Amino acid sequence: MSSALTDLCPHPIVQAPMAGGVSVPQLAAAVSEAGGLGFLAAGYKTADGVYQEIKQLRSLTARPFGVNLFMPQPEFPGASTGSTADAAPPAAGAVEVYAHQLAGEAAWYETELGDPDSGRDDGYEAKLAVLLDNPVPVVSFHFGVPSRDVLESLRRAGSLTWVTATTVEEALAVERAGADAVIVQGVEAGGHQGTHRDIQENDGCGIGLLALIAQVREAVSLPLVAAGGIMRGSQIAAVLAAGAGAAQLGTAFVATPESGAHALHKQALTNPLFVRTELTRAFSGRPARGLVNRFLREHGPYAPAAYPEVHHLTSPLRKAAAKAGDAQGMALWAGQGHRMAREFPAGQLVEVLAAELDAARAALSERGEVR
Repeated sequence: MSSALTDLCPHPIVQAPMAGGVSVPQLAAAVSEAGGLGFLAAGYKTADGVYQEIKQLRSLTARPFGVNLFMPQPEFPGASTGSTADAAPPAAGAVEVYAHQLAGEAAWYETELGDPDSGRDDGYEAKLAVLLDNPVPVVSFHFGVPSRDVLESLRRAGSLTWVTATTVEEALAVERAGADAVIVQGVEAGGHQGTHRDIQENDGCGIGLLALIAQVREAVSLPLVAAGGIMRGSQIAAVLAAGAGAAQLGTAFVATPESGAHALHKQALTNPLFVRTELTRAFSGRPARGLVNRFLREHGPYAPAAYPEVHHLTSPLRKAAAKAGDAQGMALWAGQGHRMAREFPAGQLVEVLAAELDAARAALSERGEVR
């Protein structure tokens, strides 16, 4: 682990920021107190909501933690964030057609569909202002690369900056922009893929984590944080051996008592009814990995590449399904290792993962001596 990562957390274990209410201050505090690095997710919150969560987290722990931001989305799919590359504008007609398809869902759950034009920037500038006025140890970014000016401003404020990449090309862009580390996200990861460009033709073509770490390690000199399907300490040992400095785990923390995930979401991770995960646009319009349920099966094949329009459109449906206790209509984000979820308290889970990591390292060392 690099010295910068070591200073942040004794254990090379990062709790992934999971938007939608999962990554609450209690979860982040428990992880940080146990020697990992807890994270808050600013996505889908107001700037004041982010400030209040940071304030609450600081009342729970004096240990380092991070905050994750979603990059503003371009006005058309297929273009890099902040780019003016030529591409067709988003198919408003496709979103309208999808809305008609979801009309039956709205009737079933006795709710209205959301407004697809509810905003594309997720309050990015206002949240940046909060983080510049109230610096946190780490700020990470999803769905694109912030400008060099933004990264330098955060660095001057005292924050390290991490940016998600899902390909070598994206990792190189992160390095050129001047970030402090790359979060290397494999296709196994639960929730949204952090791709910088949203291209329909690339659906399902992601790279596995170990292969991606090796490729990125040869291409960039920045520290790497590995993310994607990691559930055990032995897997952490594997990604560290492959060249990462730390491992970021999301699904592993969803089932913990401190997680803000809905009880049905927690239960679904190990429920035999949900046997596999799949990348889908059904709930948000962007590729995201979730447990295959009725909603995903029925609507995934027809969901357009339109984020965040589809996210806004389906938001009332997802809330209504959760209120009704219907897991078949919820977005059950989960990585490929979901069946290995454990219901330990978050702090205990960090300790168990660290012990498993030590045991895996010791076993590798013994094998090396035998050779």
